[in-house]
Amino acid sequence: MDGMRQRQYGFSSASDGQHEAPRLGLASKHGIDVGAGVIDADYRGPVGVILFNHSDADFEVKVGDRIAQLIIQKIVTPEVTEVDDLDSTVRGINGFGSTGV
Repeated sequence: MDGMRQRQYGFSSASDGQHEAPRLGLASKHGIDVGAGVIDADYRGPVGVILFNHSDADFEVKVGDRIAQLIIQKIVTPEVTEVDDLDSTVRGINGFGSTGV
């Protein structure tokens, strides 16, 4: 496999809060990553995965290979309160990279 490919898992699902994630070994050893990993709550049908090969080497996906992880999470809808102003913090409006990490 080179570039991007879509693969089917071989099962269907009807559950809220599903998310696909890469497998650590495939990502670190072969550069294989998962894209577009959130499955819509109202989707009904075969579950698939979009794989990206970020390495220069071809990678063969065989039947039975563990290529991704399906994570099922509980969906919680929080109560939203509208406010005129937010409390101040030391970070303020500073964005990406502003915490030193």
